[in-house]
Amino acid sequence: MTTSVARAVPADAAAVAALEEVCLGRDAWSEALVRDGIEGGVPTVHHLVAREQEEVVAYAVVSLAGDVAELQRIGVSPPHRRSGLASRLLEEVVSVAADQGAERVVLEVRDDNPGALAFYAARGFVEIDRRPRYYRDGTAAVVMERSVTAPDVKVWTTS
Repeated sequence: MTTSVARAVPADAAAVAALEEVCLGRDAWSEALVRDGIEGGVPTVHHLVAREQEEVVAYAVVSLAGDVAELQRIGVSPPHRRSGLASRLLEEVVSVAADQGAERVVLEVRDDNPGALAFYAARGFVEIDRRPRYYRDGTAAVVMERSVTAPDVKVWTTS
């Protein structure tokens, strides 16, 4: 099945918000906040979606400011995990960042999420800082960074 990655449109807001809930639970953004971001309420924010046929099955959110792109979210629906969609979305985020003149991509990830930490490390991200008690439940965040010109270490494809 073919999956496409593209810029989110307003009609995607409900699907993205639903995936937020599945992927992030109580840390999920509201549909109103997602819709505002997709509709351009914050011009520095870009929402990307992966669609399988017409269904939104994954998304990413990146904020661009000067030479820094901040990856705010990547979420993939459970049946589509480990299919390469997160990698494709991350590659597109880095491409958008480069196109907008960013030199590096930064992100925060829960320090109790070894899978996500390994995923980002395998794609050239390195730890640059920690933020204690960053998440609502008191979990620390690991701040990671990579250059937009750094080669991806792993390359995944979906068909």
